[in-house]
Amino acid sequence: MIETHKLSKYYGDLAALVDLDLHIDEGTIFGFIGPNGAGKTTTMRILATLLEPTRGRAVIDGLDVRLQGKEVRRRVGYMPDFMGVYDDLKVFEYLEFFAAAFNIERRKRKDIVEGVLELTDLQGKRAAAVDSLSRGMQQRLGLARVLIHDPKVLILDEPASGLDPRARIEIRELLRELKRMGKTIMISSHILSELEEICDHIGIIEQGRLVFSGTLDEIRRRIGIQNKMRVRVTGDPQRAVEVLTALPNVREVRREDGYVAVMYAEGCEIDGSIARALVQAGLDVLALEPEQLKLDNAFLELTQGIVH
Repeated sequence: MIETHKLSKYYGDLAALVDLDLHIDEGTIFGFIGPNGAGKTTTMRILATLLEPTRGRAVIDGLDVRLQGKEVRRRVGYMPDFMGVYDDLKVFEYLEFFAAAFNIERRKRKDIVEGVLELTDLQGKRAAAVDSLSRGMQQRLGLARVLIHDPKVLILDEPASGLDPRARIEIRELLRELKRMGKTIMISSHILSELEEICDHIGIIEQGRLVFSGTLDEIRRRIGIQNKMRVRVTGDPQRAVEVLTALPNVREVRREDGYVAVMYAEGCEIDGSIARALVQAGLDVLALEPEQLKLDNAFLELTQGIVH
């Protein structure tokens, strides 16, 4: 659905984006993460036809972003990281204004506006002034606006920025619903743990260059912590290290932070043998936990913390 090839953007000698190659499948949620100044917003603005690339090519739904901008805009809903408000408009007026801007027939506008209000759970705010809404409600309204013309692709720049925990959960659930509706979603965020819960694939960008693109499982393989068990026992943890080191398929055992960390061969299920060996050695097992990779950890592993 979204593809870029050698996509680059320069401002004089400053490289904002360098040779970006992306592939985002239809109906998936793609998380785009990176430090400030990494090139996330530049990429999204190019895809939304708001910025001309210096070189390279971007394609959305088979259409060249640079050469077929008008057709691309019919298929894309772009939500920037900050939504400008219209002080003198009510919520339904705001949405009707954008429905008119998208040349939606007057007789269809009311039903479409009511539909996106229902989808974003804003029916109760339809007569409220736009500038009276909370930050969370404004973000929902921003999503309602980009859904007015029923785009196939949503490009969302930091949609959960500045939201309280409840509002972030609500936005996350809304994105899941949009995916169920068949939308292809590209989302950037600094809230890495939330992307982890909803994204099918992620891309990590730094200094304008893509340093990784793939699934969480592929990241696990990339940084080598996909098979790790954290064990906590009563008694001498060093004895646990000795017992577990002797098990087949165990690559490494070490003590860390009150736990015993067990690294084992890919494709093995060793929970039972770990527990059995420890009990037979007279050690009670207090905890046996597979370590789940967090995007925060992957981000630190794969980037250097350098910005422009």
